[in-house]
Amino acid sequence: MDQLPFDQTLIQRILPHRYPFLLVDRITEFEADKRIVGIKNVSLNEQCLAREPGQTPTLPPTILTEAVAQVGAIMILAKPENRDKLIFFMGIERVRFRRPVYAGDQMVITATVKRLRSKMGWLQGVARVNGEVCAEGTMTFALGPREDQKVSFTD
Repeated sequence: MDQLPFDQTLIQRILPHRYPFLLVDRITEFEADKRIVGIKNVSLNEQCLAREPGQTPTLPPTILTEAVAQVGAIMILAKPENRDKLIFFMGIERVRFRRPVYAGDQMVITATVKRLRSKMGWLQGVARVNGEVCAEGTMTFALGPREDQKVSFTD
């Protein structure tokens, strides 16, 4: 795998997501089939921030969960045998949101492998800001072919 940290160019070669849906800014640690650590800088300019009148803009829990899933997806899709596949977020269990994430925060997201199979797996994800846990949960994913690789049964 390329040398750390992974920058936006390499992340975009691995993940199919693009702005505004790409939620990972950098990968700082990577142990194949074991663990990955990514960074998400939360900017006030992000369209997804929840803006309640009179309250500080926060990152919605669904977007926070997706950022954790994307860091885990990078670990799985970076494997040479998975580069021609898509990863599908199948579910999340035991998710807990511990504190809000605000504009200006830098999230450090860790995904650790719990179990891997050839076409699916489970990852434990944790997002932290300044060492405090913001969210955690177990993610289930499945691997499938890219759209251009699907078999047609009508031909």
